[in-house]
Amino acid sequence: MAALSNPRRRLRQLLTTAEAQAALEERMGGRLPIQPQRVDRARIDAICGRDAVHQGIALLADLLETPALEDIVERPGPVLLLDQVTDPRNIGAILRSAAAFGAAAVIVQDRNAPEETGALAKAASGALDVVPLVRVVNLSRTIDALKSHGMWTVGLDAGGGILDGASFRQRRVALVLGAEGAGLRRLTREHCDEIAGLAMTGDMESLNVSNAAAVALYEMSRPRGA
Repeated sequence: MAALSNPRRRLRQLLTTAEAQAALEERMGGRLPIQPQRVDRARIDAICGRDAVHQGIALLADLLETPALEDIVERPGPVLLLDQVTDPRNIGAILRSAAAFGAAAVIVQDRNAPEETGALAKAASGALDVVPLVRVVNLSRTIDALKSHGMWTVGLDAGGGILDGASFRQRRVALVLGAEGAGLRRLTREHCDEIAGLAMTGDMESLNVSNAAAVALYEMSRPRGA
């Protein structure tokens, strides 16, 4: 639905079962921007894989055009940078949290990030068409570029202080998160303005990167005194 409602998407083909088409038209007010092609579930299974949870709908669309960094800094909210996060489901979940907490964009390094596949879009639950996913060649240079636009860059990793959202109320912040298991690379850490971790009182020392992103975004957005 998010992709169908996004005027920036170039839609190629929409496959639906009879039941899914009726439900989709009802939820979208009876108007679809592209004529659906009626198929049975076996056809969509063959395209998406039998283990895919497709709900009887498959949409073929072009990738969204990547916005320029100058356009990103004009959008409100924090920016997230992912340092070699490779799991498409994690990136999708991070996009979903970014949309929920009003982030401006999610930035990934082009050669070390997955393509915007159906698995990533499914995990994002529509957020791929809400929050720009920006691919860059060099993450360290991008961090420096954001800093030149007045953004304070915080690497989310062990070895620093505790992330305190209230202390950044007067700053525009970019959060930098490391790969699953490996964390931030040395060069990435060195380009951040500061390193901060999450306050955890239990027995676990770390969180999955998508969970850490959600907690960090909440911390950055929570009201004063909460």
